[in-house]
Amino acid sequence: TRQKLEFLSGIKLATISTNLMAACETLDTRLIAIPCPLVSQVLAASLHPVLLQDDTFPPDVRQRAQQVLDTCPGGSVGVYSSSAVGMPYVLQQIAAFISRRDGGVPAHPSNILFHSGSQSLLKFVLNLLSSGRDEVQNGVLTPVPYPHTLPRLLQFHSLALVPYKLKQEQDWAVDMEQLHRAVTDARAHCNPRALFICNPGMPTGQVQDRKTIERIIRFAAAEGLLLLVQEFYQDCVYGPDIEFLSYRKVLFEMGQEYSEHMELISFNSLSNGSLGECGLRGGYMELVNTDKAVYERLNVLSALIASPVLTQFALEIMINPPIPGEPSYQKYSQSTLSQNAQRGYEVLNNLKGVRCQPVMGGFFLYPRIDFPTRMIEEAKMLGLPADVLYCQMLLDKTGVAVGAGYENGSNDNTCYYIR
Repeated sequence: TRQKLEFLSGIKLATISTNLMAACETLDTRLIAIPCPLVSQVLAASLHPVLLQDDTFPPDVRQRAQQVLDTCPGGSVGVYSSSAVGMPYVLQQIAAFISRRDGGVPAHPSNILFHSGSQSLLKFVLNLLSSGRDEVQNGVLTPVPYPHTLPRLLQFHSLALVPYKLKQEQDWAVDMEQLHRAVTDARAHCNPRALFICNPGMPTGQVQDRKTIERIIRFAAAEGLLLLVQEFYQDCVYGPDIEFLSYRKVLFEMGQEYSEHMELISFNSLSNGSLGECGLRGGYMELVNTDKAVYERLNVLSALIASPVLTQFALEIMINPPIPGEPSYQKYSQSTLSQNAQRGYEVLNNLKGVRCQPVMGGFFLYPRIDFPTRMIEEAKMLGLPADVLYCQMLLDKTGVAVGAGYENGSNDNTCYYIR
């Protein structure tokens, strides 16, 4: 059967294989192959303070490492975090970062919770959404395509996934008509409680403008929905005239009707953020306009496992990067994400049968691929989605690993995507 499939799709697969391999040779993979030296150096000096006594590392690295040790009880990173939801110093730095990012709108450490991964924090929130005793199942409006882990999280917490499709032909923009239709139709079988947003999009890479964010906030307020906003890639935005605006910033600029009443929980991540430190699991969430009891309940849930100390200080580096003039600035600022994104976009759109929307932010490209009808039929015979089979074959033939759009909920047996 594999031989049949290779014959059926051989021309297309060979063409894509050749072009993808050529493209990979032109992409700068340093960001993937080598972690940011500043993070590893600061953590190394914190773990082995002897390194602070010589000039092995730049002065700003040694200064940051000393700050880490001065902050930790007993001057050691081997201690437990002084607070399960984040050390006071780190929470203060996060609050300062949020305020600075949002044009001076004050942020308070008491509204911020840090934990070992943003997925853990999202689990805690979903746990609260599913904790009611209503006979009707609660639901979460979810964009399609969605992050591939989200459906399993919703299912685990017995929450209904209420899909709303993004508009591919408009660079994966949110379709307000889809949102209204989705929430109206959902009320026939569940109780929509929250609206989940990815900005920048994951895996679609779109960045929402101010007008879009305002419309979504008004919609959520009118429908009584909690806004859950994943803003992992806020530091990974590129392209002409593309600017990241946080939902929090826009919310506070819409007047008291929204800034004092609209409930919002935003998430940021070390593992998925600009540093891409996947092995250092850490993230934070900020609660805006939520009831005090919500924070207290989330505090209890997150306190079951103390936040790792080193991860907190790695995230502090991400939100307080080196500035011009500091010794580590040059290496830290050498980012090739925008060049790679543009190059990948150009290569994919030059392939026959492949269409990709411009990427504005994040780490993903999300092209649509047109498969031959006979290949789709053969995939059905194997009990596999065509894009899953295609990804397996591409990996076997070229060593290029891509993800199947099937995992992001966007395939409907008429169009297929990979990421």
